Order: sequence, then structure tokens, then C-alpha cells
Amino acid sequence: MQRGTNGEGRKFNGNEEEEEEEEEERNQDAWEKMYADDRSWESLQEDEYGRLRHVDNKALHHAQYRKRLRSASTTRIQKGLIRYLYIVIDLSRAAGEMDYKPSRMVVVARQVEAFIREFFDQNPLSQIGLVILKDGVAQCLTDLGGSPESHIKALLGKLGCSGDASLQNGLDLVHDLLNQIPSYGHREVLILYSALSTCDPGDIMETIQKCKKAKIRCSIIGLSAEVYICKYLCQETGGVYSVALDESHLKESVLEHAPPPPAIAEFAVSNLIKMGFPQRAAEGVISICSCHKEIKVGGGYTCPRCKARVCELPTECCICGLTLVSSPHLARSYHHLFPITPFDDVSPSLKNNPRKLPKSCFGCQQSLLDPGSMSVSCVSCPKCKQHFCLDCDIYIHESLHNCPGCESFKQSHSVVDMEE
Repeated sequence: MQRGTNGEGRKFNGNEEEEEEEEEERNQDAWEKMYADDRSWESLQEDEYGRLRHVDNKALHHAQYRKRLRSASTTRIQKGLIRYLYIVIDLSRAAGEMDYKPSRMVVVARQVEAFIREFFDQNPLSQIGLVILKDGVAQCLTDLGGSPESHIKALLGKLGCSGDASLQNGLDLVHDLLNQIPSYGHREVLILYSALSTCDPGDIMETIQKCKKAKIRCSIIGLSAEVYICKYLCQETGGVYSVALDESHLKESVLEHAPPPPAIAEFAVSNLIKMGFPQRAAEGVISICSCHKEIKVGGGYTCPRCKARVCELPTECCICGLTLVSSPHLARSYHHLFPITPFDDVSPSLKNNPRKLPKSCFGCQQSLLDPGSMSVSCVSCPKCKQHFCLDCDIYIHESLHNCPGCESFKQSHSVVDMEE
């Protein structure tokens, strides 16, 4: 039986037990806290001889990357290069759980920041908007735009979790915002959902069918466990549903949505899109920004049709509705139309005979031999037959989008032609 409190405010036994547990945690050694937080035992695996070895994350990451690359290159798929994506972030009380260190909210914000930068790097003609779910309502944090810094600044300034999450309110808000997008734009929603339930004011099934009719592709990444309504939403709208196992898996799941997805059949029809290429405004010129309704000095761009001023590209002119881009944006989208052919794995017979393989990577010039003079994992270009290490393989296909061996081959042939 618990003892009551006296006039001096003595605590109940339950609170005394909690204090004892906190005291034990404070008395833990530094090495105990490090292992408890890092959960390093999860990074061990058993080999064929029953010995424990550290998981080779580099080789595992490269194997996963090669699997995605092969699946994407098996068939020629038309992709949606002009994307309008809303990121819906669950900031309900479930986002305050500490199974992700330091909390789900902080980890999600960190991954969203990395995703926004990667998204604009791979989709220079696309736009992003942010929506948050908290206290049973959905709030539009930022409108569709092409500035990663403005989205990140707005998100970091609104971090805080409270109340319940309403999936229906979030879908209704996103549907109203994306319903105004032109027919050539690809409408997408990426939801980072922490809760195990949804507090909705009406029938969410009607909202799901409304999103399906509007051709809005909804994808969800859960942080707790599989939820039926989330899986049903993704199946109906053609999206992807996954549940993150840990922070590294969450990062991988989020970044999988950065490359352009396959185009919906109705949007895959070729059509002409009217675009404007605005000129950079002269420094020192005072004008009113049409997107922020503010007076600004210098910088910005001038719409070639209505002469209105905008701050950043790509965007749509607020006055005449013309899509405004720059020529580098179009050039950076070129590699999605003609991607580099995946490199081939080096056969085991060549790996076991280092004399037949080059000693260094053609890209970074790092050695392809381990300290025992045995060859390490590498790949080769099927066209120029040059060999590259695993890091260069990922960098060439995800960032450079040009094979150094093929480019050097072209340059050498052009020099020979000029000499002749």
C-alpha cells in the first residue's frame, strides 16, 4: 500500500521508484550510455564459420543501389520531369516518441532537409510544398516553390508536436492545392506518418477516391508500424508504402522518392509546354516582387511576357501564369531522358587474377588492390571497358551523369580528327 504525503510534500513510492531509476541512469558509465544509444550490436552479422563480423555498410549500400539501378533500366520508361510534390509531415504527439534519437520529429526534419536538397538537384524543373499535421488539422507551411532554403527555413521554424494527426484533413488540403496544377504537371504527395491512427472528421474513403480521380500519387513512409488505411491509400493512388526500421532505412526510403517516377499513362502524352526564360534584373534596381508583394533592391528575374519581377526559378509568374525556367534547368534534366548504361560487375575469374585488371580506378585513381595484392570489388563500363571502384560507380550514375572513360575516348578521337 502506498504511503500518502505529509505537510512537507513527501512523494509517493511510485515517484520514489522513478527517481531511483533516473539515479541509476545518471550513474551509468560513459561507455554504457554509448552502447545503449548506438545499439552497436545490431551492426554485427554471423559469417559462414559462426564468427561475428561487422556489417559492411558500404558494400550493402552499393548492392542496394545496383538493384535499384537495374530495376530502373530494364525497360525504357517515360518519366515525369515536371513534378509538383507536397511533403506532408506528421507533427502530432506521436512524433515526440524517442525510439529514434533524439526524437522522431528531429530525425524526420533532418531527413526532409536532405530530401529537399536532393529533390531539386535531380528535378530542376519541379516544385515542392510543405504541409504539417497536428492538433487534428492540416496546415500549409509553404506553397509550391523552387527554393530549397525557403522550405527548410520554414520547416525548422515550426518544429513542435502536439495533438492528433488527421490524414483526411491533410489529403483534402493537398487535393485542393494540387487540383489547380496544369495537366502536364505530375501531382504527388509524400507523407511521413508517425501515428498509428487518424482522427478524421468524415469518411476518409471518399477522400481517397477523390485523390485517385484527380491523379494524385500518394506515398507514405511510416515510422511506427503498418497501418491499413495508409497501405490502402497507396494502393489506390499508385504510390509506395513502406515502414522505416531505423534511421538509416528511413533515409534510404525517403531518398528513393527523389528520382522522377514513371509517368502516369494519361500524362505520358507528348504536348508542348509554353515556357519563358527571364533575364536577371540589374543590380540596384528597385521594384516590387510579385511573389512576396514586397519592395526589393536588385537581383530577381523579369518575366519576358508581363515584365513582372520574381525572386527565384523555376516558378510560375503570379501575374500571367507563364512557367519561368532557366536554360541550366533544362540542361540538368537531360540526363533523365538519356541515362548512363549501368556498369557491369567484374567476373570472379578476373577478380581472382589481378594481373588482368588495372591497378587503379579510372575515375579517382585509387588502388583497386587490397593490402594482400588481391583485387577488390569493382565494375566496368560496357562501352569503354574502363574499370571503376564502387564509390565512383555511384557518383557517376547519381551525380556526374557522364562516364569519364567514354568522354576521354570522345576527346581523343576528336583530337585525332583535327590533326588529320
